[in-house]
Amino acid sequence: MKKRRGSIYERNRFRFFNSGFEPFFLVFFIITALVIGFFLFMVVGSIRQYSFNNKQPQVTTQARVLTKRTKVSGGSGDSSASTWYYITFETVNGDRKEFQVKGQEYGMLVDGDPGTLSYQGTRYRGFNSGC
Repeated sequence: MKKRRGSIYERNRFRFFNSGFEPFFLVFFIITALVIGFFLFMVVGSIRQYSFNNKQPQVTTQARVLTKRTKVSGGSGDSSASTWYYITFETVNGDRKEFQVKGQEYGMLVDGDPGTLSYQGTRYRGFNSGC
């Protein structure tokens, strides 16, 4: 009597797993899930920050420009560079607040400028220089 090796399905099932397709689909699924998860994490974080800022009162206080800084990324090879502008203010009670500002506003302010700072949570509203 001959020994049975199993059904055709069982014999071909192992051939599929050893063909290299399963690892590809597994890696593809994991990478896709990570990308989608990262995207959702960033969107949820942005919505939370936006909601937090909207719930905060708008504050207007006397302050002075303490320091300015930039952050540049990219620009190597054929890629374009991106620049972010930040200004740190010191209020009359000694608190320091740093805000991201537009390049035009960054260029108009000088270290030590006194004036009126307006902000809401972490959102910069403006600075009126008291020249």
